[in-house]
Order: sequence, then structure tokens, then C-alpha cells
Amino acid sequence: MPGPLLECLQGAIHPTPPVWFMRQAGRYLPEYRALRLEKGGFLDLMYDSEAACEVTLQPIERFGFDGAILFSDILIVPHAMGQKLEFLAGEGPRLSPPLIENDLRDLQADSARYDPVYDTVRLCRQRLGVEITMLGFAGSPWTVATYMIAGEGSRDQHAARALAYRDPARMTDMLGAIADHTIGYLRGQIEAGAEAVQLFDSWAGSLAPDEFDRWVIAPNAAIVGALKESHPDIPIIGFPKGSGEKLPRYVQRTGVDAVGLDETIDPAWADANLPKNLPVQGNLDPMLLLAGGDRLDAAILQILDAFARRPHIFNLGHGIDRHTPIAHVEHALGVLRGWQRPA
Repeated sequence: MPGPLLECLQGAIHPTPPVWFMRQAGRYLPEYRALRLEKGGFLDLMYDSEAACEVTLQPIERFGFDGAILFSDILIVPHAMGQKLEFLAGEGPRLSPPLIENDLRDLQADSARYDPVYDTVRLCRQRLGVEITMLGFAGSPWTVATYMIAGEGSRDQHAARALAYRDPARMTDMLGAIADHTIGYLRGQIEAGAEAVQLFDSWAGSLAPDEFDRWVIAPNAAIVGALKESHPDIPIIGFPKGSGEKLPRYVQRTGVDAVGLDETIDPAWADANLPKNLPVQGNLDPMLLLAGGDRLDAAILQILDAFARRPHIFNLGHGIDRHTPIAHVEHALGVLRGWQRPA
């Protein structure tokens, strides 16, 4: 029997929705900080399958979430495509050489870099109870490309956006190559035991409407179509952060089985404008979880009420902040688990 989260992705409505939080395995947990200190750098921790499995399972053991999200990073794909990947203390990830000045064809791909990730998925699935859904993930091509082009993150993705306008043929080739790697990578996660996968497009909101169709919708549709051919029963969650009013078009044209909503989306608007039976995921503001208080309770109940008559996975609108008090997470789960769907 599938767990409640997987049932939800298949269209079931539960009196209390299943729950997981983006970035639920990470720096807000003292057990994670202790393990990272023991293991060294972030990349070393991700590529140590035993340790990465332990990190993946830590929030399940502490909070009883309904889904375990693979502990990894969206930049594993560019690393496997041949860029050097570093995580610098206090500065974030660095990829070299940046593709704004270099050619993707000059990189030496190494698909063996995916193998420890597959081992992590396999170990997690073996150690999880059957009621817990194992979630795999990858970054969507546009978001991954923004890092590969600039060599680092940026506030407005200006290097990638300028390149897309200046040389759309080059951007098309780049996103196609990323999509091909992503398809193989997600297939590997599924074959290792992932029961559902999520596509993170964290920077989708930086694009104008036509560019959104070209660089977000089209590559994601290609990935979804390929995965549906090889693994038709595996649900795919799309998360195009910042897409706003473009969200219904994204859902229709990509073919995702469920959609993640960021914190800027009004739940009532989403319920009114998305397909009636489409499973939705979201969308509590991570900053409200950090702040706590009466407004946190009110927001949780507002989200639950808005999605009471459709399949709904309760989640954050983006990743949990590393300074979030554990007591606030426990409180939020208490509010959620004390709620019952209206008759």
C-alpha cells in the first residue's frame, strides 16, 4: 500500500493532508550540523551515501514527515556534465569554468558522479517504512543553466537572461543538454527507489512571459514526456517558483502530475484557477514559520481551508530557513495534524 503522500499525488484527498518541507533535511537541525562537522565539506557529505542517507532520514525520525526528500543539490547535474563544483564557506556554490565565456562542448562529462546519489536513494528506500514516500529531485534546465552560465548564483540571473536574448540558439542547445542529463539522472533515482520526483525551477520567476514559455515550459515538458515514457506510474511535481499567473499554463503544457506553489501565490486564487483535481503542494511562507505566533496558525488554516476539496500536500513555499526554531516546526505540525477537512 502506498503512503498518504503518494496516494495524494495519485489523486486521493485525505482528511489531514500529508506533509513534507522543502530543505527539511539541513542546517536548522542540530543533528545535521553535528554530522556535517564530522564529515567535513558539503560536497563530501552529499557524495557519502551513508551520511547523505542519514541526513535524509533525520527529519523523518524527528518529525514524522510523510515524505523523505533526497539530500543532495541541484548542481550535481552540472558537476556530472563536467564543471568543477565547490561550496565555499559563506559564499555559496561555485561552478567553473563559467559558460558565459566557455563552451559546454569542451567539458568532460562524468556520469559516475551520479552513482553515490543513486546509492543514497537505495539506502533510504531500504530503511524507510512503506508509509513514507521517497522523493527524488533535480533542478529544471533553466535554473541549472543560470548557475552554469554565471558560475554562481545571482539575484536577477542577468548573465543567463542576456545570453538567452543575445544567442537563443546557444541557449536552446545548452538547455537541451541539461534536459538530457536530467532525464537520465531522474531515471536513475527512480530505478534506485524514488517513488516520486520534483523538478525545482527556483528562478522561473525571472523570465518574461514568452521567455518563460521557451526556457521553462518547453524543457520541463520534454523531461516530463521522457519520464512518462519510461516510468508512467511515477508522479512528477513541478515547482516553477515565481511563475504567478503563468502557473496554469505551466501545468497544462508541461504535463506535471502535481504543482508546487510558492509563498507569493494566493491559495484561493490557485484553487480557483488550477485544474480541479490537480494535486497541489504548498505554500506556507518560510519566513512565517521562522517568525511563529498567531499569524503562523492563521496562515496554516487558510491554506488548509483553500485546498480542502482537492488533493493537497502541505509544504512550504520554498526551503526552510536555517534559523527556524525547531519548536516552530513542531507547533506548525501540531496545528496541521489537529485539522480535519470540512464535511
